Amino acid sequence: MDKNTVVIAIDHGWSNMKTVHETFTSGIREITTEPALFENVLEKDGKYYKVGSERLKVKDSKVEDENYYLLSLAATAKELDRLGKRIANVYWAVGLPLTRFGKEKEAFIKYLDQNREVTFKYEKKQYHITIERISVYPQCFAAVASQISEFPAKVLVVDIGSWTVDLMPIINQSPDESVCVTKNSGIITCIQQINKECVRKLNSEVDEYDIQQVMLNGADDLPDQYKDIMREETRAMDKKDMTLLIEAEHAINDMDRLLVQLTSMGHSDGLFNKIDNVYEVIMNNSHEYYQKAKKENNDKIESLFYYIVNNQELLAKDRAEILMAGSVKVE
Repeated sequence: MDKNTVVIAIDHGWSNMKTVHETFTSGIREITTEPALFENVLEKDGKYYKVGSERLKVKDSKVEDENYYLLSLAATAKELDRLGKRIANVYWAVGLPLTRFGKEKEAFIKYLDQNREVTFKYEKKQYHITIERISVYPQCFAAVASQISEFPAKVLVVDIGSWTVDLMPIINQSPDESVCVTKNSGIITCIQQINKECVRKLNSEVDEYDIQQVMLNGADDLPDQYKDIMREETRAMDKKDMTLLIEAEHAINDMDRLLVQLTSMGHSDGLFNKIDNVYEVIMNNSHEYYQKAKKENNDKIESLFYYIVNNQELLAKDRAEILMAGSVKVE
């Protein structure tokens, strides 16, 4: 690769587009006439597009239309603008969900490589880029690739995204793809369920932005009955993710690292209720089953955690319910 080539890493999320320095909503819509204002406006082939507006609807694939290609150009422009470049050779490094990587990799490369040279404008600044190379990486693996050399023998990596949750065991510093899991239980799923319950119970929806603000900051002007629904549904999502982790435990048989993941995980960028500290969660647990375990294990926190997680007499979802009892709150 030429030393003058600009490497631009792009995460094509269903909620947000992310580069090293920029994050913006994965939204784009065509403007039928020349806009009066050009902030966040992409111009290509005589057409104008507003970037970062309402999030795109989730589809089976991101290559079904030109939306994510155009968003890639916008992301590239934002990074090049930071470098003061208008003409550049570009290396795109992008990602796909872990278990869909093999199936979708070639199609995604072909999609992004549809034009080797591209001229376009972003916020009235003209860019000319030459795509030198495109590489696709498994999202979950890419997040930790630079740290793998420091990992112990068995680590479970958990990647909670907008649409999917990836679980990837790394055994002896190498991903074990035979037991990797991808579930459609990310942030968007939770938001959809919140609005489904709001319609059912209160006969109205809540704007997605407002839901995210509650998840991020906890404070807003929504009535308490809406917050109650958000609290209930985000806790249910936390339970699902705890269940996933418990179900994955048998694949790696290393609860020390799973405990670390739970302790540090919370949810990506705070967009769910956070499990700030597993030890505190267990100490404050009021579940009847937990209290019984507490007596039998002489109040040793680590033993209590293992006792419940490893109890094969209970389903994973039931063990998750025990571990989550009294532990989740919306601040």
